[in-house]
Amino acid sequence: MKRKWLKYTMLLLSIGILGIVSYYTYSIIQFSNHISTATKPEPTNTDTDQNEVIEIPKWEGKERVNILLIGGDSRGDDAGRSDTVMVASIDPVSKKVHLFSLLRDTYVDIPGHGKGRLNSAFAYGGIELTRQTISDLLDLPIHKYVYTDFVGFIALVDSLGGVDIDVEKDMYYTSKADKHMYDIDLKQGLQHLDGKMALQYVRFRNDAKSDFGRTERQRILITQIAKKMQTTGSLIKLPGILDAIAPYIETDLSPKEMLKLMALGFDVNLDKIDEQQLPPFSLLSNEKVGRAQVLGVDKHKLQAYVKQLFENDTLQ
Repeated sequence: MKRKWLKYTMLLLSIGILGIVSYYTYSIIQFSNHISTATKPEPTNTDTDQNEVIEIPKWEGKERVNILLIGGDSRGDDAGRSDTVMVASIDPVSKKVHLFSLLRDTYVDIPGHGKGRLNSAFAYGGIELTRQTISDLLDLPIHKYVYTDFVGFIALVDSLGGVDIDVEKDMYYTSKADKHMYDIDLKQGLQHLDGKMALQYVRFRNDAKSDFGRTERQRILITQIAKKMQTTGSLIKLPGILDAIAPYIETDLSPKEMLKLMALGFDVNLDKIDEQQLPPFSLLSNEKVGRAQVLGVDKHKLQAYVKQLFENDTLQ
């Protein structure tokens, strides 16, 4: 009798677990169909088969996948420029991740527009021109992109319940141009940041370190967000998190690719993520174009630097 009861209990538990997996996978598919620019939506089993278990597909490829992360500074009808430009490079075999922050004042070749600051590519030609510009700069295929703006970033952090960050200094900045919507006023010390405070943290650049410090803070915060996404509490809230951020995210990842990438992401050891500023200090030069100061770099040396980082992964 006891064995029969145990068998029955395990069966119910298995059905429950499969139901939860199906529900969460279904939520991810719905979310990705909403934000993806891929042309063909994935089936979401909204009719009679909604209760069927949907298996989470695995990432089959062994080649490195490079994803462009763009944070836009659009305000209303103004498309703005790319306020944040990052590349996440993931090796699906070693589960090693590189997170690159690209300095937006880097003076680069922008296809069809001559030379200019990196963040100007977004103003000239949006995501696709930014993708092309970065791919040429790093000699790296940019397979996919994810885009959000200030509002989307705030929604993401708030949906996670905020993040804990050790703010290294007092940060203060005010601007009438934005009608004080994006003023910065943070105090030094370990504190819990909501979405608006987190945006202040990653946007501050009014000190001696300027954009160098800003990109470092962006990498710190993105890593903390990724770690929090891996926690049990965030996984439980995943459908609600996806609903909260869906209106503000755009990507060319298909729903199936997104499922695979999320599954791969949960296998990554984020404590060993390699965070890099590109170009590194050793390759930067200060240049003057007209009256403007820009950051110069020899792109061939930069490409060799990135290639060496990837080669080092295979030696570890």
